[in-house]
Amino acid sequence: MENTQLNDTRLSPHFRLGEFLNLGKYSDNIPTMQHVANLTYGCLMLLEPARQVVGPILINSGFRSSRVNALVGGVRNTQHLLGQAADIRPRDPKQFSKLVDFLKNWEHTDQLLTGNGWLHISWNPFAAPRHFVRVGYYK
Repeated sequence: MENTQLNDTRLSPHFRLGEFLNLGKYSDNIPTMQHVANLTYGCLMLLEPARQVVGPILINSGFRSSRVNALVGGVRNTQHLLGQAADIRPRDPKQFSKLVDFLKNWEHTDQLLTGNGWLHISWNPFAAPRHFVRVGYYK
């Protein structure tokens, strides 16, 4: 599949695969079908419900290959490698606290770590969510 097709692949009503890959910068950041299935789960179970609460959500980072994860300084066991995490922020910065509050209490949230205006969210389609929350984790 070409990068254009990957970019345009719809994961849910409001999210496309390209938003999670950053192929413009990392052209070899190609997910497997399992990664795509994991990202689709995250979109349907976390990001779409969150979008209903706060409006449009921007994806800073999603799936990362091992090489890309090393380049960006990601931790070795990050769920980004599995297509089970995204770094996000609401398009409207005034909605940040509302987004954090929603995801803190959402049943499908595995991990929520907040930074300055953005947050890391993870999910796991294969296990019960840990509900691990750390507000102010990233300084």
